[in-house]
Amino acid sequence: MAGRMEMKSMGKVDTVVFDLDGTLLNTLDDLADSTNYALEQYGFPSRTIEEVRRFVGNGVGKLMERAVPGGADNPRFGEVLDCFKRHYVDHCMVKTGLYPGIADLLARLKAAGYKVAIVSNKLQGGVDELYAHYFRDTVQAAVGEREGVRRKPAPDMVEMALSELGASKDTAVYVGDSDVDVATAAAVGLPCISVLWGFRDRDFLLRHGAVCLAETPADVFRILQEG
Repeated sequence: MAGRMEMKSMGKVDTVVFDLDGTLLNTLDDLADSTNYALEQYGFPSRTIEEVRRFVGNGVGKLMERAVPGGADNPRFGEVLDCFKRHYVDHCMVKTGLYPGIADLLARLKAAGYKVAIVSNKLQGGVDELYAHYFRDTVQAAVGEREGVRRKPAPDMVEMALSELGASKDTAVYVGDSDVDVATAAAVGLPCISVLWGFRDRDFLLRHGAVCLAETPADVFRILQEG
């Protein structure tokens, strides 16, 4: 059952900041395909879906560091990473799609007057492609990995998104599917709703500090409304 969010002395929530992969979009198959494409170009063994599921969450550099034999110490690591980046930007929507209920959730948030942003450790080019296809009508800001901005769980991306929205963190909530998202919310000082349909399961999230769980997108809206 979805948990009630501890709002402490906060006022009404008017802003929702979402993680992207595993929260709004099921991107796992495309990430795995691009990972294995890059690995295969350099003669490295491919990875399973479950391995890639464990590898994601800290940006594509970490994804490939975990996927390439020897990690960043492999002399061809930089070439494999660049290959992944080129392939993924061109193939980020082949198998990717919204999780069931997400379109309705975003529409309800828009109708209710919430400000909505996406923050992702995915490359900004990939975020832009996905934003244009899925979110331009319901989301007002989308921040991805870019030079000069620290990746999650550092607070930089969320703070940038809040600035673009003209929103205050005092009335904002973060929604994500991973331990990285729990840590990101804590770094910014936001309450966190952890979703159970993404890349991490309930036990993993609870072990990593999650306190409010949503089983469905409808639960997210209910929790926001109840506070």
